[in-house]
Amino acid sequence: MHYNSAQNEKLGLERMKLLYTPNSPYARKVRIVALEKHIDLSLQEVVLGDSASPLFQYNPLGKVPTLVLDDETALYDSRVIVEYLSARTPVNHLLPSEHKFKVEVLRWEALADGVCDAAVAIMIEQRKPLGEQSTATLNKHLLKVVNGLATLNKDISKKKWCVNETFSLADIAVGCLLGFIDSRLKQVNWQNDYPALAKHFTVLTKRPSFKETAPVAS
Repeated sequence: MHYNSAQNEKLGLERMKLLYTPNSPYARKVRIVALEKHIDLSLQEVVLGDSASPLFQYNPLGKVPTLVLDDETALYDSRVIVEYLSARTPVNHLLPSEHKFKVEVLRWEALADGVCDAAVAIMIEQRKPLGEQSTATLNKHLLKVVNGLATLNKDISKKKWCVNETFSLADIAVGCLLGFIDSRLKQVNWQNDYPALAKHFTVLTKRPSFKETAPVAS
């Protein structure tokens, strides 16, 4: 559960606003971190590409997620935001204090986000009219997805959690990636091809934070 307003005030936590879209895997990562850390965020759904969107008021790139603090300072992108939230409360240390393990967690996050970038690029290319799609572009990004998933699958084999046998930001990043591919990249048969990841995903989807932020069917 979230802390209520009185608890947030006691802990010195401001009421923060997250500009997001429901199916952004990067925004989902931030929302899951907030839920796991019991940080109460005000969620404001925005429409990407809408020139009238308040998003451009806070983020010159017009991207989600963007976190707006109570003094109107805006933080972006997702990695900056989760680093900020991780340090806000002592609840659930999603980023290890020991440097060695922290670097490992950030490495997992970087790879998961990189694969997600490639998956998003595929989705954008496939939205073009069939005659305008580039096979070379699709194959280039699909190779990144396949190579990344294979590496993640190998690294999670025989482990319950990604780093130091402790649930962390690494697991959150991987789970958000897999949720996005599962809902948006149907041509990738990842559950059969990467059984260790599929097993890990099953464990993650049972967590309340993952259930609450599940992608919206479209």
